[in-house]
Amino acid sequence: MPEVIYEKRGKIAYITLNRPEAMNAINIPMHEQLWTTWQDFDADDSLELAIVTGAGNESFCAGADLKTHAPTWLEFDALGPRDKVKDGLGGLTRGLHRIYKPVIAAVNGWALAGGLEQALACDIRIASENAQFGSFEVRRGFHHADGGIVRLVNTCGAGIALEMNLTGEPIDAARALQCNLVSRVVPQDKLMEAAEEMAAKILRNDPWAIRSAKETIFNVIGRTLDDPVSYTHLRAHET
Repeated sequence: MPEVIYEKRGKIAYITLNRPEAMNAINIPMHEQLWTTWQDFDADDSLELAIVTGAGNESFCAGADLKTHAPTWLEFDALGPRDKVKDGLGGLTRGLHRIYKPVIAAVNGWALAGGLEQALACDIRIASENAQFGSFEVRRGFHHADGGIVRLVNTCGAGIALEMNLTGEPIDAARALQCNLVSRVVPQDKLMEAAEEMAAKILRNDPWAIRSAKETIFNVIGRTLDDPVSYTHLRAHET
């Protein structure tokens, strides 16, 4: 079985991290498959939206598979991952993070470390009731290095980002909903249905207006009001 299952159904791409025996941790082959998957999704004009989830009921993604990645990190200090690679973990976190088609994460279990970064790199997160979110890297001398801290601050604020990254303790789905990390919490067996309902609401809109809005949001995060006004016009689609 492939370590990334990539299905195209109409306008929606379904991307499943498929290593349930390893909590869907991203090893090097999965990282490479995710890169080619996201490149294809971005280039395929028939696709307008992606839904990402993990195989099984235990884990969305447990981050980087340390058995394959750790040997390359042995000489790093806490700041080393910042300069490690240009392609992030799976591409969506860094390198392919400027894909303007909407991406929904259907978080079906643990989203840990780089797995939390995967979820944060998506635009909308819907969680099952048994989802858990954690930043455990500090226990091993690291912290998020692929934009996770920035995205967590932008999404939830400095308070929750500091709590999660300084304590190394996880939060459950109910707390994630309270702090705006996820948009909805649903029973496990309703997760994909909820993700598809969200997708339908997005797909009823003009696709180029959606992509322009996403690009504009990316460009104005953290800026003062006077600075981003030039970004707020609708960009014309170049054919």
